[in-house]
Order: sequence, then C-alpha cells, then structure tokens
Amino acid sequence: MTNSSQFTTDRTHPGRWTITFSNPPINMFIPETIEELRALMTDIEADPSVKVVVFQSANPDFFVAHLDVAKAAKQPNVLDLWRDFVLRLSSAPVVSIAKVRGRTRGIGNEFVLACDMRFASRQNALFGQPEIGVGLIPGGGALEWLPRLVGRSRALEIALSGDDFDADIAERYGWVNRTLDDDVLDSFVDTFARRLASFDREVLAAAKEQKNRFGMPTAGELQSSNDMIFSILAGPSAQARRAKIRGIGYGVPSDFELNFGRYLTSFGRTEGEATVRQPG
Repeated sequence: MTNSSQFTTDRTHPGRWTITFSNPPINMFIPETIEELRALMTDIEADPSVKVVVFQSANPDFFVAHLDVAKAAKQPNVLDLWRDFVLRLSSAPVVSIAKVRGRTRGIGNEFVLACDMRFASRQNALFGQPEIGVGLIPGGGALEWLPRLVGRSRALEIALSGDDFDADIAERYGWVNRTLDDDVLDSFVDTFARRLASFDREVLAAAKEQKNRFGMPTAGELQSSNDMIFSILAGPSAQARRAKIRGIGYGVPSDFELNFGRYLTSFGRTEGEATVRQPG
C-alpha cells in the first residue's frame, strides 16, 4: 500500500492497482485532489507492469461529491491541470475502471466519464451534473464526453436538468457499462480486472488506442468548456444562485448534499414568486 493525503493505492496484485479516494466528510474535489491525481498519473505512466487501474471511494455515500468551486476559483489554472489529467488518463496504455458507489456529481461524474469503463451499484449510485442550477455549465468534460456516450438529446437532458440520475437510468442511457447489485459489485469488478490483467499490456494498450479514435474528445474541445467556467462564475446569475447554497449544508454531510438535484429548482425565481422555496 502507498498513501497520499487523499488517495490510497493498493499495488499488491500483479498488473493491477486499486486506488481509493477519501477526502472526508463527503469526498469533495479540491485543487489538491487534482494535483494528487496528476502525481498518481505520473506513477501509472512510469510503471510498465501496471495494466489495469480501478478507482473506488472509501465513502459509500459519496464517490465524489463535486468540485469546491470557491477554492478552485482561487486557483484559476486548476481546470487546465484537470484537462491535462483527463487526457493523460484517457490516452494512457492502461485500462481505467471506475467502481461507483454513492453520489458522483459535477467533476466527479466527469472523472468517471474519463475512465475507460464504469460499473455502478444498482442500489447505491447516483450521477449528475448540477452546474446549471448554480448558474454554471459543466466545464470539466461532461459536455464533451456525454454526447459520445449517450447521444446529443440525452446529454442535453443531463446537462440542462441538473438533476440526479439513478444507476438504472445511467445504464439504460449508456452512461455506465452496467449496474450490479451492491453485494456483488466488488467481486464482479475484481474478477473483471483480474481477467484483463492476465492479457498482454501491449495488446490491451493497442486496442484502447484504436478505440480512442472514435470516442475521445480533443484537448481543444475540452478547453473550450474550460475557458467559460470562471467568466460565467463571475456573472450576476451565478453569484446570486451560489449565494443561495450558503448555509443549507453545502460541502458537509447534509440533506442538501445527499439530494442536490432536488434542491436546484428552488434557487431560481419562477414567475410571480418573490421568495425562494425550500424543498419539502
């Protein structure tokens, strides 16, 4: 086992690593998370024996909550670092698998989209891109990855609704490879990763490289969404909507973080309404 402050890497099995994310209390992504992932990526690229990497969470309720936008805004280059990590992960001669339990929203969903495959707990996985509800757009790759996986119309449904989607819908849309009952998810992914690790690294890498010709966004495409985030964040709409999430449990264990999608419609005013309604 090797450890950094937010990631634990188990390298005990030949050819495969299991990397566990833990940033209590709810697995927020902060700038340091992205820096650590880039360092992990360097380790992966430098080890010619690794064939498969499985990413998982230590928190059964949150795979990744979302990005801490306030902290990210203080380091405007952080999304450039993120784009670099995503491109390296996607093009690396290593198979990456996300084993998803709990909520994975925003940059968390963009993280699992950048992995080569995604397997999710049928009973305990939720996916979403809530940015629209706080006056932003997804800027970490969702707008580029989702149309390739689920098609244009479903990608618009996901991005424009800002809602949470359960694992069964994610599977039906092609967002994840498949869902499995929670009690068999670990054994399935372990068996699958072990199977892949039994094959030749060079052949796995060659097959992935060829597939990437058809399903991987370019650096320029990712950058185009990246470039919009902080300018939109500075606008009055985003500022007004973000003000409404303060004091209702943002970034801490709370009903808000458990049910982010359900709260989003309360942040805007509909015609004739003068106050913000909280979900009942």
